[in-house]
Amino acid sequence: MTSSTPALRVMRILSTLVLLVTGGIHLFLVFDGVGGVLGILFVLNAVSALVLAVGVTFLRGRLLQAATVLALLFLIATLGSLLLALTVGLFGIREVWTFTLVPQTIVVESIGIVILAVTAALVLRVPTMTRR
Repeated sequence: MTSSTPALRVMRILSTLVLLVTGGIHLFLVFDGVGGVLGILFVLNAVSALVLAVGVTFLRGRLLQAATVLALLFLIATLGSLLLALTVGLFGIREVWTFTLVPQTIVVESIGIVILAVTAALVLRVPTMTRR
């Protein structure tokens, strides 16, 4: 899809914002004292979120489709990792609800998944006019 509708533009902006907020939360946690392997993973998360946000904002055509789907999968994996850490543990790390920004992260990433799912649907939808 090469044309950009107003709805798609708005959803791309919202997708970019939610990716930047998610990356910002993880970077804040690193500066707040999370270290070791988890700190490295959080820095990688922040960098990935930034790269995906730039992709969702500036790419067009098939690359935009790929970036949007990857961003959606990224947020699903990020939220899934946090939920696993809260329940059964992940890589030997067990998280608690009272840790810094855990409830806010759950809310932001859940909303982000919905926003990116809508954006992906708009980007991937098949044009209604067929070529002859």
